[in-house]
Order: sequence, then structure tokens, then C-alpha cells
Amino acid sequence: MTPARAKIGSLEEVGARIADARAEGRRVSFANGCFDVLHVGHVRYLAGARAEGDLLVVGINGDASVRKLKGPGRPVMSEEDRALLVAGLRSVDHVVVFQEDDVTRLLLALRPDVHCKGTDYTVETVPERDVVRSYGGRVAIVGDPKNHDTRALIARLKR
Repeated sequence: MTPARAKIGSLEEVGARIADARAEGRRVSFANGCFDVLHVGHVRYLAGARAEGDLLVVGINGDASVRKLKGPGRPVMSEEDRALLVAGLRSVDHVVVFQEDDVTRLLLALRPDVHCKGTDYTVETVPERDVVRSYGGRVAIVGDPKNHDTRALIARLKR
């Protein structure tokens, strides 16, 4: 098994891994997204999320969820490929693919210390903010200004 593939696990597997890390006193940060066509904005977002904790768990939307959220022709890459690409990043410690349209179930199961979202949000507009606050976590806005857009990148590639 490659080092990147070893970072990918089920919710239960990743939960056990971070329980071990917490027992060592480590803080867990969490980020999520589709990561359909990995670009520099994603890399900066994940690096910023990793800086918020001692380890970073990334939730990746499953294929059906991406289709529902992004529309026809998406995802461009399968959930397995997207998970492997994200897991290959140095800033990422664990990856879990989820099939729901939002990350509420993951947040409640993993209870990360910090839930990180990109700069297209504010702390008050993060949809999961109340869920995170319910268990004592905090929300952080990380990454660079959202100048990178997968839709625009796909459109440029089609020209």
C-alpha cells in the first residue's frame, strides 16, 4: 500500500486513528470539499487547515454528492482518484469519503477541534457552525482569497 493510500479510510477507521492522536494530546483540524479538479486554491486551503491543528482530516464528497451539488458532467474524477490525490498532499493526514450532501455526520462522529472552511465563507456563514459549536469545536476560515474556481478551470480547458 502506498503512503497516500494508507491515509484513506472509512469513517470508523479514521475515527480510531484520530482517537489515538487525541490520546497523545494532538489537536484535530477538519476540512472538506469535492476537490474535483485539484488546483492551487485547494492546496492553499488544505495547508491553512493543517496549520489550525496537529493533524488534518479531509472529508471528500462522494461521486453522487458531487453530481447533486455541481451538476451534469461532474465529478470529472472518481471519488477514489480525488481521495488519492488529496491524500498525496503533505498537509493531509487522513482522508474519508462521505456520501451525504453535507458533513454533519462526519463532524458529529469525528468532533474535530477546528472545522476549516475556505475564504468564500465567514465564520457566521459556515453552514455547519452550529453543529461544530454544539460539541465545543471552533470554526476557522483558511486559505487564500477564492480566485480559483474549478468551473472556470474546466471551461478554460474546454476552449
